[in-house]
Amino acid sequence: MATAAENALSEADGSSNSSVSSSSVSSAPPLAMEAVAAEWMLEFACSCLCRHFAEQSGAEFWRWKDVALALINGFSQIPPHQKKTVYLCQLLIRIAQGKSLGLQCEDDKKISPLESALSFWTLLERQEIKLAKLHEDIHRLIQIQIVAVHMENRYFKEAAEVLERLFTDSESDKPLRVKLATVIKTKDPHVPLLQSFSYSLLISKVKSYIELFMKENETNFLTEEATKHVASKGLGVTTLQNRPVKVKENDKSDLKTKKRLLKKEQYITSQSSGDTKKHTVRRRSGQKSEKNRVLQSLSNMHNVENNEVSLACSRRRQRWTYKEDLELKLGVKEFGVGNWAKILVHGNFSNRTSVMLKDRWRTLNKMKQR
Repeated sequence: MATAAENALSEADGSSNSSVSSSSVSSAPPLAMEAVAAEWMLEFACSCLCRHFAEQSGAEFWRWKDVALALINGFSQIPPHQKKTVYLCQLLIRIAQGKSLGLQCEDDKKISPLESALSFWTLLERQEIKLAKLHEDIHRLIQIQIVAVHMENRYFKEAAEVLERLFTDSESDKPLRVKLATVIKTKDPHVPLLQSFSYSLLISKVKSYIELFMKENETNFLTEEATKHVASKGLGVTTLQNRPVKVKENDKSDLKTKKRLLKKEQYITSQSSGDTKKHTVRRRSGQKSEKNRVLQSLSNMHNVENNEVSLACSRRRQRWTYKEDLELKLGVKEFGVGNWAKILVHGNFSNRTSVMLKDRWRTLNKMKQR
């Protein structure tokens, strides 16, 4: 990508010398120079988006998202050699927003971020043919997750509608279409099919695509110049130290966790005061400090997958306490229905699994409907 941009600048300069004089620069058409510079900046912004998406650096990703969109919106017409770059930027932005049905990426309000992402992935597929298997995997994962996200938010009617839009009458689509239609009728977003084609798997596949893209486009002009500048100024160590630490999606900083715990305590207190049985929530003697709670939460996060099966098999049936029900309600309020592993990690439960949380939530909903 950089080669075409550099050639364009060379033509605009009209100079055959390696050292460009100030007069030759001033004689270059301003619009041509702006166009070339915009192309360089977009290539660099796309590279940053890819890297921060792969590293899950949320704040940095959204910062470069704004830069990339500003550059893309500045094009009156997308240069043919940059279509792939533009499509990839738009895809990553929509995948990152895919769980938020309230966000609108298209004029049609019915189109969710993931459905919009599918249209850009289709455009990307047309740009290359050598990654057929990966293309097919990502395409199917996006389709399935469009339906899954609607179901997780209890929008079953909309899930059925989107299914009709997504799939054609072709024979190759029919088996998956039938399976998803059956899943929607169950109104259960936790069926094995949806769990097997999870959002995390989609992210993993997209990261694989990004890795290949970055290898093919690792020598864009601004990256090379920035690398030279960093090396000449001896900024490598400082830059490395200032780079954000990679964290998992479920990890929380001490400050954020403290705010959440305070919010939880306020919520439990308010719920307790209004209960007809006048339950009181008391702090246990010897309760762990906030710092230990954070460390324990992170430890639970790493161990939850390993312990899930053994706990479910070996534990005796135990009654749910009033406080655990409050913890579950607060967790659903904060993280949403379906994020049982996340709720388990950040909640104060006694020997529970994410499956138990899901079953208890169903029971609470049934009791509410009586």
